[in-house]
Amino acid sequence: MMPDVERRIASLFAATLNPEDRQMGLEEVLDKARSHDGLLLTSFDKLGPNFIPALPPSIRIIATHSVGYDHLSIPQAEAKGIAVTNTPGVLTDATADIALLLILGAARGASWGDRMVRENRWGETTLISPMGLDVSGKRLGILGMGRIGQAVAKRARAFGMTIHYHSRRPVSGEDALGATYHASFEALLPNSDFLSINCASTPETRGMVNAVALARLPDGAILVNTARGDIVEDAALIDALGSGRLAAAGLDVFKGEPAIDPRYRTLDNVFLLPHIGSATPGTRSAMGHKCIDNLKQFFAGEKPPDLLTTW
Repeated sequence: MMPDVERRIASLFAATLNPEDRQMGLEEVLDKARSHDGLLLTSFDKLGPNFIPALPPSIRIIATHSVGYDHLSIPQAEAKGIAVTNTPGVLTDATADIALLLILGAARGASWGDRMVRENRWGETTLISPMGLDVSGKRLGILGMGRIGQAVAKRARAFGMTIHYHSRRPVSGEDALGATYHASFEALLPNSDFLSINCASTPETRGMVNAVALARLPDGAILVNTARGDIVEDAALIDALGSGRLAAAGLDVFKGEPAIDPRYRTLDNVFLLPHIGSATPGTRSAMGHKCIDNLKQFFAGEKPPDLLTTW
C-alpha cells in the first residue's frame, strides 16, 4: 500500500503487512488470519466463494480497499457476524477521468494510432484513412448515475455531449446535471451513441450488457466500462466489435481479470487499460486511509462510516 498508509497502519494496529506486495493464495491468507482480528484486502484478492466460510472465528471485520465488493459475499459475512467496509467517494474523480479517457481514446483511435507510430507505419495515413469518430454533439448514455456516473456526466458536458442515464431512481436537483432520465435500461440504449457503464456489479446487473442490449444501441455506438467486467458479456461485445455493429470500445475492467478473453487483444477497435481507474497516488492513499478509519472505528466499538453489512 502507499507508504503513508502503511505507516499509519503500523502505528495503530499490531499489523502483519505484505512488504513484498505479492499475491497471497487462499490457504496463506487463512493461515495468517488465525492470529488477527481483521483483514484489509483489495479487489485484486480473488480468494473464491469458500473464503469467508473458512475464516477463523477471530476475524471480526474485513476492510476492502475498493468501492466494489463483488469479490466478497456480504450474506456469508453477515452469517458469520463479520463486518465488511469499502471505500466509496474518494476515487470518484480518478475513475471519472479514466472513463473520459476511454471515451476519447476509443472514439479517436488512441490504441491503433499509438501502434502506428511505434511500428513506424505513420506513412500509411491519408486524408481519409484511418479516422476516428466525433465526441462533441453525441449522446452519452450512463448506466448508473451515482457519484462516478455524475462525475462522468459533468466531464462529458464539457465536451459538448448530451447526457442520458438510467439508474434505479431519478437523480434530483443539480446532481442531475440537466441529463434525461430513462426509467428502464432498454429505453436508455437507443439514446446512447456512447454507453458508459458506471453501476455496481450485483446479481441484477451481471451480464446485463448482453447481445440483446448491444443490438438496441445505435449502429456504430461506442461502449466504455470502468465499473466491473462481469456486467458485460464478453462474447456478445467481441462479436459486435468484430462485425462493426459497434464502432469501438474502451475497457478498464474485465471479467476474470487479469486473465481476460484473449480475443480482445486481436481487435484494433478496442482501447484497453489494466484496471487503473483509481491508480493515482492521492486516490490510492485516500482509499487506504478510509480503510484505516473504518477499522479504527470498528475496534473502538463504533459503527464504521462505510459499513456494508448489518450493524
